[in-house]
Amino acid sequence: MWADLGVVDEDDAGIRGERLLERAPGDRLRSAVWELDPGKASGQYHVHHATEELLLVLRGRPTLRTPDGERQLEEGDIVHFPAGPAGAHQVVNRSEKVVRYLMAAAHSLSGLDVIEYLDDSQVVVWTATESPQQGKPLFFVHELEREDARD
Repeated sequence: MWADLGVVDEDDAGIRGERLLERAPGDRLRSAVWELDPGKASGQYHVHHATEELLLVLRGRPTLRTPDGERQLEEGDIVHFPAGPAGAHQVVNRSEKVVRYLMAAAHSLSGLDVIEYLDDSQVVVWTATESPQQGKPLFFVHELEREDARD
């Protein structure tokens, strides 16, 4: 089972994922199984303002970065990321072997989320529903002004 996960981002070889349970656009619960090769990260350190997430380590020993710092996880560990600043996270594979984990997400009832990428001073806004102006869900990135740039 899970022998071959599809490549999600062809520009970033070494990160593979497979979405589970194809869901209708308005459904709140989503999940995917992810694999990280040694030296790879799940993406940028980020926080969701309207989505809760839950991570279950299936294989390997990933490093988890949170507001409390970094810690190594073990197979079978489960971590909850609440919506808001306390739920900021990033998964990194600092080990010599492939890491595999399940990530489940419960999106807001409104189908809207704001995601802050904390190291890059960016905010992403997306909607699950179509924009009446664009005929597709909204997705845009906004660069935030850094505190040190104001001085």
